[in-house]
Amino acid sequence: MTRILGAILAGGRSTRFGSDKALANLDGRALIDRVVDAVAPQVDALVVVGRTHPGLTYIPDRPAPDLGPLGGIAAALHHAAALGYAQILTVPCDAPFLPAELRRHLSAAGSAVYLADLPVVGWWPTDAHATLDAMLAGGGSRSVRAFADRIGALGVAGPTEIANVNTPDDLALLAKRDIADR
Repeated sequence: MTRILGAILAGGRSTRFGSDKALANLDGRALIDRVVDAVAPQVDALVVVGRTHPGLTYIPDRPAPDLGPLGGIAAALHHAAALGYAQILTVPCDAPFLPAELRRHLSAAGSAVYLADLPVVGWWPTDAHATLDAMLAGGGSRSVRAFADRIGALGVAGPTEIANVNTPDDLALLAKRDIADR
């Protein structure tokens, strides 16, 4: 059976948000804790990349911090490959309402897939780490889409719209929506 590693990307500086996004509260719970709850049942193991968080294995960005999401994806790919995982599911720490069918949705589309509207949500084969290492070492674009293009990944629509928190206003709107949905 294929083993899957879940990786929460949490190494950003939260500059647009103005404070630590991962720990921002939505209805009394930190955004990262909501992500943990959504992703943990979909994977065999879960790590957090770029920061520490209680109860989760920490992995530093690779090859260095401040490379954006690709530094987190590279770290997760290497960690997963070293431990014998075939795939990783990457998600950001600031998408608190990830669908329960996310893994199934992405894996059904292929072995290298990402959400077209939120590329940090991805289903990546661990053997893509060499391609990503070369890309990061070579300079140039550090976008997730550029990496996806290099490995032939498919951009797909999500099973549902996935809200992503980048600013305090985004969080306020999400809080209003969460209350309205109850």
